[in-house]
Amino acid sequence: MTDHRDSDTQSDALTENIIGAAIEVHRQLGPGLLESAYEEGLCHELKLRDIAFRRQTSLPVEYKGIHLDCGYRIDIVVEGSLIVELKTVKTMLPVHEAQLLTYMKLANIGKGLLFNFHVPILKQGIKRMIL
Repeated sequence: MTDHRDSDTQSDALTENIIGAAIEVHRQLGPGLLESAYEEGLCHELKLRDIAFRRQTSLPVEYKGIHLDCGYRIDIVVEGSLIVELKTVKTMLPVHEAQLLTYMKLANIGKGLLFNFHVPILKQGIKRMIL
């Protein structure tokens, strides 16, 4: 039987590892690039750290029993247990947090990280979210 606290510790270690990877990407690239550059760099950094992920995962949206063909995509899903959304915006807005929460709910994934790479120090652009 797995101790719930052990899985929490492993999950927290994973989250910290992802944050460390994002910080490394930001240190190397700096602010001011397009979101796609940071996504590419973060995916490479995750590979280097042997972290399993899927990139640009489609997000099905159901409404009253029908599938809505909206074309939503999650930036990165890490180990099937955490969503990473990337932004390059001057100011993080409540709508960015709401978007991540909605993605988490629709994908049935309870943890998420929101990174805004358009900041001088990435620690200023990190938001952790839990459903």
